[in-house]
Amino acid sequence: MTEESGDDARAGDATDAANRDVGKGLLDEEMGPSGAMAHLYRGEIHRMKYWRERLDETTNWAVIVMAAVLTWAFSSPDNPHYIVLIGIATLGVFLTVEARRYRGYDIWRSRVRTLQENVWAVGLDPETEVANPEWRERLGADYRTPTIKITAEEAIAHRLRRIYLPLFTVLLVAWLVRITAFSPESALDTAAVGVIPGTLVVAVVATFVLGALAVAFRPRTWHARGELLEERLRKEE
Repeated sequence: MTEESGDDARAGDATDAANRDVGKGLLDEEMGPSGAMAHLYRGEIHRMKYWRERLDETTNWAVIVMAAVLTWAFSSPDNPHYIVLIGIATLGVFLTVEARRYRGYDIWRSRVRTLQENVWAVGLDPETEVANPEWRERLGADYRTPTIKITAEEAIAHRLRRIYLPLFTVLLVAWLVRITAFSPESALDTAAVGVIPGTLVVAVVATFVLGALAVAFRPRTWHARGELLEERLRKEE
């Protein structure tokens, strides 16, 4: 091998090594928030916004279906009451879809919260410590292997507490009014659906309501990052 070819080989090895390490130092603290970190943060905000819009689309369709069901159910006393129960079941389907989307949304929001807590908050107030000293390693691992961070039950609980419990409550109250105020018979008799006795129908509805409340409010360790679980008011000093 000639000396010239040896030099070319060494130069090629050096180039390969540099390419392998191209990410090292890219996000060092010396670059500040005006460098690559800002572009990374902007990209995560965009992804989070896109998934937030997908959640809103599901909620909008749920409200539209609920309004249509209520309009038809109360448009005539001859319309069957169980159309409201069908509306409740349809909202359950929307809840399941929205919970799945929420789990995807949480992937991007958790990254945004990591950057906000450990980069921007510290940059604005340098006297504070980072929220997690190992945030760079964990964020890097999450970029290498993206994972869903919350369970399906927790996602359902979040959407119930935020959106769907009020919607279910409206339909439930409408159904109770429909089986009590629009028929001279007793509520249990009116609640019957075909050959299914009213007692069984009421029992199923009650079980569904209790199950939804249990999922929404049972004690648990919440894993969603940045979710406001209660009203927090910051007093101006």
